[in-house]
Amino acid sequence: MSDWVPPRPKHGVRSRMDVAIVGAGIVGLATARAIATARPDLRIVLLEKEPRVARHQTGSNSGVIHSGIYYKPGSLKARLTVAGKAELEQYCAERGVPYERCGKVIVATRPEELPQLDMLAERAAANGVPAERIGVGRLRELEPHAAGLGALHVTSTGIVDYPVLCDWLADELLQADHEIRTDTRVTGTAEEADGVVVATEGDYVTARVLVNCAGLHSDRVANLSPGGRTDVRIMPFRGEYYSLVPSRRHLVNNLIYPVPDSRFPFLGVHFTRMAKGGVEAGPNAVPALAREGYRWGDIDRHDLHEILTARSSRILARNYWRTGLGEIHRSLSKAAFVRALQALVPEVRSEDLIRTGAGVRAQAIGPDGALLDDFAFSETARQIHVVNAPSPAATASFAIGRIIADKALERLT
Repeated sequence: MSDWVPPRPKHGVRSRMDVAIVGAGIVGLATARAIATARPDLRIVLLEKEPRVARHQTGSNSGVIHSGIYYKPGSLKARLTVAGKAELEQYCAERGVPYERCGKVIVATRPEELPQLDMLAERAAANGVPAERIGVGRLRELEPHAAGLGALHVTSTGIVDYPVLCDWLADELLQADHEIRTDTRVTGTAEEADGVVVATEGDYVTARVLVNCAGLHSDRVANLSPGGRTDVRIMPFRGEYYSLVPSRRHLVNNLIYPVPDSRFPFLGVHFTRMAKGGVEAGPNAVPALAREGYRWGDIDRHDLHEILTARSSRILARNYWRTGLGEIHRSLSKAAFVRALQALVPEVRSEDLIRTGAGVRAQAIGPDGALLDDFAFSETARQIHVVNAPSPAATASFAIGRIIADKALERLT
């Protein structure tokens, strides 16, 4: 996690800006950069409730630069992940931000998973993602300790330290005289004919356009203004990680993934070599008891009440109860977590793993209990709300930012 804290700018009781962006994770920062690049004359402010940027989803993810292989051809996820990956890598290369295109293998460990590998290979071709169907011999060359009946080698997958990348983005915005106001929680919004009044805990900001990139709280920010209401709700899922002890890191060369369950928008526990060093194992996907619930003991009564009483939650639980129980079991039992990892790397033992932390994914669900499968926006005349931007949003952030920038600039003409 980055310790970088941007200086808090001095501002009056009510300041006037062209664009106000709620949330300074990577999507908010990339959006600000895209707007500033297109229109350097505009005044942009990012409003972030935490004391530093990239505090939640961006700062707690696995650091993978995704290829775009998994997503339905033609979807926003497919198009923006492929485009955003290229832009992100170009930015890193030009600025000297460390990243690596290391590749990964998606491994079939059961016979019934082999046709799914073929389906993923077809999807890779449709999405323009380089991928090679390989047998056991080639798998052992790439990952000598991995077990499987076959695999897909995805050469374009990479790794990066997203908080460090966000530090660069934030610094460039500040150098260009835009504002990042940390410790600034948005408490209300009101849309007017020529803009939006944004109330924080201490000040007011008037902006011609409001962009909501609030991640775990994006639905609530949208619902602050009657005109911006959304019928989707953020469901927080915690992903817990273990780290391989240094003496066992040789078991994993790069990234080793299972064949995902196509019915569930999570990729299963896997191994990831980290840009900052080490190898992580995980994450699982358990319902969090708070929007920022990084541990079982993190309970927010309001969040929990919403989860338990919402009709969409009950439908979700009915549809995915068996999968959910498995995820909870792996959360509460290290032995169960280890068994899932051993399907990929049989030599891994419980003593090889140290619990290292967790992230929380903001997954939107519809009123019908369906998990939203694609990036999603809600818009009014003066507001743009990003209501669903889970993984791979970090990879796609530069492309998502351009889409949002285009929407914002249309409102500023």
